[in-house]
Amino acid sequence: MISSAEEFVRLRLSEDMDEHLKAAWDDAPLVVWLEVIEKYPDMREWVAHNKSIPVEIMEILALDTDTRVRFTIATKNRLPEHLQIKLAKDSDSSVRSRIVYNKKSTFQTLNLLTVDGDEEIRTLAKSRIDEGRYK
Repeated sequence: MISSAEEFVRLRLSEDMDEHLKAAWDDAPLVVWLEVIEKYPDMREWVAHNKSIPVEIMEILALDTDTRVRFTIATKNRLPEHLQIKLAKDSDSSVRSRIVYNKKSTFQTLNLLTVDGDEEIRTLAKSRIDEGRYK
């Protein structure tokens, strides 16, 4: 378990692959994630990459000003439907595209994307619905 913001940053910046994996997979208390986001804003994308972040952190990062952070959150298979829907309405087409490619996107989310302004996103969303490839 990651026990401090400084530990997360150290693991992430380490040249040791095992430490990188720990930063990507280990969980941490909510307070640690909040501290990383606040004290180390350049690490927000790496927080988003962590496989065990709680939904509360996903909610914060889904609103991030950095498109890369929102994009990374959109890749999460554990992303709750309300956040899928939020990101399906994102101003950046790459974020919306990531939602349409997320294998765990729900019918409601994909249905919303069938009227997206981007033709490729609309087409893929319709295709996934037609094939029954949604949760």
